Amino acid sequence: MSATVDPVAVDLVDFLNASPTAFHAVEEAKRRLEKAGFKQVSEREDWKLEIGGKYFFTRNHSTIIAFAVGKKYVAGNGFHIVGAHTDSPCLKVSKGGYLEVGVQTYGGGLWHTWFDRDLTLAGRVIIREKKGGEISYSHKLVRIQEPILRIPTLAIHLDRSVNEGFKFNTHSQLVPVLATAIKGEMQKLVGENCTAESNAKQHVDEKKHHSLLLQLIANEASCEPDAICDFELQLCDTQPSIIGGAAKEFIFSGRVDNLCMSFCSLKALIDSTSPESSLDEESGVRMVALFDHEEVGSDSAQGAGSPAMLDALSRITQFFSLQILRPDPIAFQLLEKAIQKSFVVSADMAHALHPNYMDKHEENHQPKLHGGLVIKHNANQRYATNAVTSFIFREIAERHQLPIQDFVVRNDMPCGSTIGPILASGVGIRTVDVGAPQLSMHSIREMCAVDDVRHSYEHFKAYFDEYTELDAKIKVDF
Repeated sequence: MSATVDPVAVDLVDFLNASPTAFHAVEEAKRRLEKAGFKQVSEREDWKLEIGGKYFFTRNHSTIIAFAVGKKYVAGNGFHIVGAHTDSPCLKVSKGGYLEVGVQTYGGGLWHTWFDRDLTLAGRVIIREKKGGEISYSHKLVRIQEPILRIPTLAIHLDRSVNEGFKFNTHSQLVPVLATAIKGEMQKLVGENCTAESNAKQHVDEKKHHSLLLQLIANEASCEPDAICDFELQLCDTQPSIIGGAAKEFIFSGRVDNLCMSFCSLKALIDSTSPESSLDEESGVRMVALFDHEEVGSDSAQGAGSPAMLDALSRITQFFSLQILRPDPIAFQLLEKAIQKSFVVSADMAHALHPNYMDKHEENHQPKLHGGLVIKHNANQRYATNAVTSFIFREIAERHQLPIQDFVVRNDMPCGSTIGPILASGVGIRTVDVGAPQLSMHSIREMCAVDDVRHSYEHFKAYFDEYTELDAKIKVDF
């Protein structure tokens, strides 16, 4: 008899399969938010918000911030936020390559896991459209379902030492093959088959991309190749995410880091604000901020190092300050007060104890699969956790009998970091760094435990429900 699989884990698998890129992850998040009654607002326009309202906005369509305003909220009250990221290490298509597709490594991937995989392309394209004599430009998400690319390994007969250590040059030997030269010659460059007029309007340099690749992209975008102005594409695995293990206890997938935390926080926000009375007693603002570019340092217009989240806090505070007829200078004071009442859960996947490499963990801090969310600590502020912030998160776990773990990196190993210290230092907001445990982080195929998906979702939901009440009882800096 087959084991019953937790529906939250099944929902995560659906989210992962819908999200081969950060752009697609934001699109899927947007779809779920709209279905739950959240309204989209634009950063380019004035916001008109309501007490008890639920809203979201996107930036670059790779970052999304959603929030729900409590019915007892007044300007100057706090925000309780879960922050995560939408991007994962991958190979991004660069502006070059002919029958082989030029790529750039993005983030710190385990690149050897990309060899001998059935790969495809996904991302977005910028398209030129002509309607009624007017030309406009739009972006469109694309995803080629079929395997069209592969990075082949060298046969052992030509490299007898490979099993002593698989080494390769990421520039010259991590190059995916699209077609053979013979097949490629059967495809003419786009420009050769274009009219003089379309040649003049060609926006993608045909010398940089073979017509075969452009035609595949155009087919997915439902346009002609010469309507493609530019694109941002990345390689992705065609093998779908799946629940596995003899007891159906694992999730095998790419992009678990960090779409698992993105999904759990998003679902927690939606479910904590769905009942009609859910915001009746809420005096704060519940928020989820899913950023792009964490894997490369967050320094972009849509990364955690940008003012995206602070802009949202500022606009919300200022809008409601005007509702009570306070002048603008007071609104800035209200924002500063609100920040000190606020809290961020920086949610990024954690390293589970590896059964084959147990010596890589400090012996008193060995997070295990199925063991619940991991609170991350680092004395050198690579994580933003301190005694107050860890207590808040741990207290919520204890109230709901949720398991909780701790992680401290070994002193003789470097420590990674997250968006936590970036937001804590950039905004001045209290932050705890947490994450669900996983194995094979940054591989093309990662794994985590079904139980930890449920634990994470329930922990985040309880945090949204109870933070305001718990924070009122904590006395620090008084």
